[in-house]
Amino acid sequence: MAPVDGRLVYVFSQDFTVLGGSLAEAHAEKICRIMDLALDNGAPVIGLNDSGGARIQEGVVSLGGYADIFHRNVQASGVVPQISAILGPCAGGAVYSPALTDFILMTEGTSYMFVTGPNVVKTVTHEEVTAEDLGGARTHATKSGVAHLTAPHEVAALDRIKELLSYLPQNCEETPANLPYAGGEETRPKLNGLIPENAQQPYDMRRCGEGACGRR
Repeated sequence: MAPVDGRLVYVFSQDFTVLGGSLAEAHAEKICRIMDLALDNGAPVIGLNDSGGARIQEGVVSLGGYADIFHRNVQASGVVPQISAILGPCAGGAVYSPALTDFILMTEGTSYMFVTGPNVVKTVTHEEVTAEDLGGARTHATKSGVAHLTAPHEVAALDRIKELLSYLPQNCEETPANLPYAGGEETRPKLNGLIPENAQQPYDMRRCGEGACGRR
């Protein structure tokens, strides 16, 4: 529990210096308790993720802890804002849970999100791929769409989370804040020009704004 700009938010974190930030039974219980409090009090929950996933020494108990976290991710969906900051190399359950949250922010050059790492990919598929290409901030922000925001380093990441919170209500019972907006010179395509009249006609959605959908 911590105030951000005077607003109540709940935060949990993982410490990569302790057994790679892997999830243990006790750690999972703490995270679940934080998420329960966030739901009970109608406040946003923020996860600072830097973990290699389940702690293998605890076997299925650790996996059960992730199941409890996933369950709460689903319970909180649409009720309170859920924000995940990926601040280091994360794999397995440490990325499954963030993928269920509302917003994901990654630090550039130091954070990774993948089901399994490049070494396993090479062993199984014989394909060589770098950690950055497999699950780096650039990959998820420009190709997969998993990450919504990126930041050059952790301090900037925390600042971006604070900015994001300023746009969000505390919970589903509140309305977002009204902020002033000054329109720029941006141009937006007309909605009736985004999709071809013929539903069977393929189109490149990335070029729709350039009038390549078959309609002007």
